[in-house]
Amino acid sequence: MERRSVSVASAPAAGGRGALQERIAGEIAAHGGWLGFERFMELALYAPGLGYYARSDRQFGALPSSGSDFVTAPELTPRFGHALARQLDQALDASGTDELWEFGAGSGALAAALLEALGGRVRRYTIVDLSAALRERQQATLGARVPQVLPRVRWVDTLPSAIEGVVVGNEVLDAMPVALLCFDGERWLERGVVNERAGFSFADRDTGLRPPEAAPDPAAPGRIVELPRQAEAFVRTLAGTLVRGAAFFLDYGFPAAELHHPQRHGGTLMCHRGHRSDPDPLVEVGEKDLTAHVDFTGIALAGQDAGLAVLGYTTQAHFLINCGLLDDLPRRADGGVDPREAAAVQTLVAEHEMGELFKVIGFAAGQPFDALGFARGDRSHRL
Repeated sequence: MERRSVSVASAPAAGGRGALQERIAGEIAAHGGWLGFERFMELALYAPGLGYYARSDRQFGALPSSGSDFVTAPELTPRFGHALARQLDQALDASGTDELWEFGAGSGALAAALLEALGGRVRRYTIVDLSAALRERQQATLGARVPQVLPRVRWVDTLPSAIEGVVVGNEVLDAMPVALLCFDGERWLERGVVNERAGFSFADRDTGLRPPEAAPDPAAPGRIVELPRQAEAFVRTLAGTLVRGAAFFLDYGFPAAELHHPQRHGGTLMCHRGHRSDPDPLVEVGEKDLTAHVDFTGIALAGQDAGLAVLGYTTQAHFLINCGLLDDLPRRADGGVDPREAAAVQTLVAEHEMGELFKVIGFAAGQPFDALGFARGDRSHRL
């Protein structure tokens, strides 16, 4: 999720090995002493009852004082969700549907804002989330902010055979596990994890995995590249399920050519805890978030090859402004804007904050339409 945090050096994990570490150690042993990083990341984040997102901690929050680890756009201000709702409303009309699906709803703040804005326009709001702990928090958030719509909200942990409606995912793709490749000066090796007396360590093997075409060739020794196989597989699966409607994903990342720029030598994998970031996923396992920047070219091609039409691709700033974010700001009696609201909106759209790094991509199943959010500043040609 780019979690807004400051960078710090990682420190050794405190205390002994917990249940999650033992679970991972057991899986490493079962795989002959080496486990691909993709599976390691999956367990660290999603192991039932143990992984980072499977616990009852308050990962999402505006400030460290809340006990949270990072802030996402819906936590900053409901204006984010209210602007996004205009795009979703248009997509519902264009597709002739009346159901919203949200993947990875976090604290429930985005769902609450969307339902505040759309009201009775949505017949049913379905949240797809694997975490029982997060489901409870989402129910509490919706119960506090929009209790009247709770009967129209349902939670599922698997996809149905068909979806007719509009799908949204905010900072979902970046939290999907990635495989890691490392160039040793002669060949590309898959990075995995081994279990040693001192703890988990990286170890590289030639498993036949190769980098995407956009990766530097030749690469410098030590170059790290992430393979977002699960995110692309998710988009392909969604394409096979979405028979009528649209989908919008908001996340931080780049087109492939920018993501794999030679200057991005060490890849983009990062960890977040207590609104601080570090680059070491092998310590404090399960205690912090692991994320990687999204390859939007790969996501676009996965959807397009599976039959979806790309509606557009642009920065979060362009998308939200196109959707009326700045027109939605409440005015004080003197005509000014509340400073707290102004600061939150500034964070959403400023180039040095979320405005440029975060991107939005839209897909349509069925007849494409001129999506409101991409009216100005569409960068599809850069994918």
